[in-house]
Amino acid sequence: MDPTVLSIIGIIVFLFLLFIGMQIGIAMALVGFVGYWLFTNFGAAFGALKSTPFTTSANFSLSVIPLFVLMGQIAFYSGISSDLYNACYKWLGRVRGGLGISTLAACALFSAICGSATATVATLGTVCLPEMQKYKYKDSLSCGLISSGGTMGILIPPSVGFIIYGTIAEQSIGALFAAGIVPGLLLMVLFMITVVIITKKDPSAGPKGESFPLREMLISLKGVIAFIILFLLVLGGIFGGWFTPSEGGAIGAFGSLVFMVIRRKATLANLKAALSDSIKTTAMIFMIMIGAYIFGYFLTISRMPMALARIAVDADVSPYIILIFVLLVYTVLGCFIDAIPLTIILVPIFLPIILGLGFNPIWFGVIIILAMQIGLLTPPVGMCCYVMSGVAKDIPLQTIFRGVLPFIATIVVAAVFIIIFPQIALWLPGLFYAV
Repeated sequence: MDPTVLSIIGIIVFLFLLFIGMQIGIAMALVGFVGYWLFTNFGAAFGALKSTPFTTSANFSLSVIPLFVLMGQIAFYSGISSDLYNACYKWLGRVRGGLGISTLAACALFSAICGSATATVATLGTVCLPEMQKYKYKDSLSCGLISSGGTMGILIPPSVGFIIYGTIAEQSIGALFAAGIVPGLLLMVLFMITVVIITKKDPSAGPKGESFPLREMLISLKGVIAFIILFLLVLGGIFGGWFTPSEGGAIGAFGSLVFMVIRRKATLANLKAALSDSIKTTAMIFMIMIGAYIFGYFLTISRMPMALARIAVDADVSPYIILIFVLLVYTVLGCFIDAIPLTIILVPIFLPIILGLGFNPIWFGVIIILAMQIGLLTPPVGMCCYVMSGVAKDIPLQTIFRGVLPFIATIVVAAVFIIIFPQIALWLPGLFYAV
């Protein structure tokens, strides 16, 4: 059988296994093992199945994942998020829609030390939603902006999404972190503008909050000190070349633990919960990556990625048409497959095409992260919307999905800006890493 046809059949079988509920990592490993067996022999396929779990988990470059996950979980349980929200609300809450703008600012700030979209939604949803309901915000706007704001956790560094992309694409994680800062700030501003437009068209969607005296506003800034120190310590050290991303993750995790102790949140229950959640998240990511590597062996030996790349390069169309096609595939599949495993699956297929067309891989990483954000919001997967639904148990899921629609459009606008003006993503990496 033609190798390309066999690889397409393998992908269809993989999607079917996902549809019937098989765990993503196991589905990829199973299809990859059988496909590799058909192309070679049982001994070679079994050898790959035997060695890949060890080589993946023993890969030093992947140690950055559990370290940043641990940093985010400790920050989550140390209560930094509530202080960030309090400061943002006291400065921005007085204008119409200001409580929503404050929530987005808090999402962006907490994302910068958490790196997880779902953890940001869970944390800020618990803290912010009751306040927004108290001030009569519409549920669709409240849940929509919290769910969407949480997705900034995979764009604003340190980001697990960038770590995974950088590992697969063999790109500098530090450069990817730098590339995410300006687009992250741009997206935050565009999200805020979206809230202003919504509340201008429908004033009842986001009424004004209360005003606070200047002294109280200034005092609230003390709650941001922990965030600023962690952010500057981790990213400043990585960009300055003082330590590697893995060392930065370790320092960030230790710094989060220090702040947990200072805040008197270092209880046995909080420490146990932070470690347990970190282990579960890390195990899930590594299981997916092990399956993805085995699946990747199958795709590589089928030469399908190279065939697609050759077709794309030889096609007599604009490279941007092919880029749009890649993003459409990513967005459509993102409706059915979670963002991180989708990245692990598609980057090895599409990266050769992107490189063949002359696009910058660091810039493409930012575009991929924006596509991941859309996948985190679109049904039927829409992981951030499901997390929001778990927080807001009395709000129908369809209300949450309806609320994120304007913000999905905003992410598309941000992606268009970065495609037209790639220096938005490449300016900072150019300063620190000569990208």
